Amino acid sequence: MAKRPVKTKAKPKTSGASKTKAAPSGAGILQSKALRFLVIIMIVGLLGLWLLLWQGLWREIPMRTQSQMLNIKQGQTYSGLIAELSEKGQIRFPVMAKIYQRLFIHDTLKAGVYEVEKGTTVQQLLQMLSNGKLAQMNRVLVIEGTTFGQLRKRLDSDPNVTHTLKGLDNQQLLKKLEINQPHPEGWFAPDTYYFAKGETDAAILKHLYRTQKKVLDEAWQKRAPNLPYKNAYEALIMASIVEKETGIPRERQDVAGVFVRRLKVGMRLQTDPTVIYGMGDNYKGNIRRQDLLTPTPYNTYTIDGLPPTPIALPSKASIEAALHPAAGDSLYFVATGTGGHVFSSSLEQHNQAVANYLKVLRQKRAANANPAGVSP
Repeated sequence: MAKRPVKTKAKPKTSGASKTKAAPSGAGILQSKALRFLVIIMIVGLLGLWLLLWQGLWREIPMRTQSQMLNIKQGQTYSGLIAELSEKGQIRFPVMAKIYQRLFIHDTLKAGVYEVEKGTTVQQLLQMLSNGKLAQMNRVLVIEGTTFGQLRKRLDSDPNVTHTLKGLDNQQLLKKLEINQPHPEGWFAPDTYYFAKGETDAAILKHLYRTQKKVLDEAWQKRAPNLPYKNAYEALIMASIVEKETGIPRERQDVAGVFVRRLKVGMRLQTDPTVIYGMGDNYKGNIRRQDLLTPTPYNTYTIDGLPPTPIALPSKASIEAALHPAAGDSLYFVATGTGGHVFSSSLEQHNQAVANYLKVLRQKRAANANPAGVSP
């Protein structure tokens, strides 16, 4: 029996176009690449902007201590302050800080002393400075070489200090402060201090006294051998003389060396600052020959040895110099007239140095009298 042919369905023919997707056109490829490029550019831009914001605003201000005092002077501007902090390396990309201040801070910069704690960002600092109520610290500057009387006047005139000592004489003041010293001169450390507004003058002076006493005690324990001082107080007296005699740091030990050698050989100190201190209100800006001959407890031209008390508030550097005087044989010194002093070991050398100094003074007077250099 013959087999019947089996019918099969014919598969429809498919063209090559129906088997694969249509290839994108050249324009489509370019658009896709451009889109990806724009996305990358936007991401890079956003990352760059974030980096600028972080460095310029959100980065912590670098500090070596747990806090620092920022003194804002009257009339100082945000722009000037930002530039100043940028120069110190505490603000990076200062333009970001300036833009932020222009956009979000419209108050003027408030003068005062601000305590900036470690961890504070530039943005937080700018916000803090816009609130003058946060300027709670009062800056008290005690200049080295000033007298205790000048320090009292400064405190008495400070509106940010609560005054509890006005009207008291020195002995009453020392008693109230519970300071067991015969005289206040020299016992208060010169430096820049920061106190809360409204702090009492008594608390401020106690702090300055404790600071100075600690400096003196520590320096006394480490003093050089064979010094002609009976006690640390005499070293404080010498330090005050050194402080008044030179404002040049490298000369302090040399000046102390001259005075220490004079004490050892029994020479009088013959130092003008002690004469001036002894004159008190009678000093009018210059010393006459008669003043050198007029005895006072402080006139080291007429008394032997040290004066009875310090004559100023000496710095730590001057205390160190008094207790570590420079070695040598110089017994005299005089100003050069152009800055600094000339140190001499003999009276002959000293007299020549004095003559040179007087010559410089005459030349200066002549130049001041004829500043244009025109011949008379």
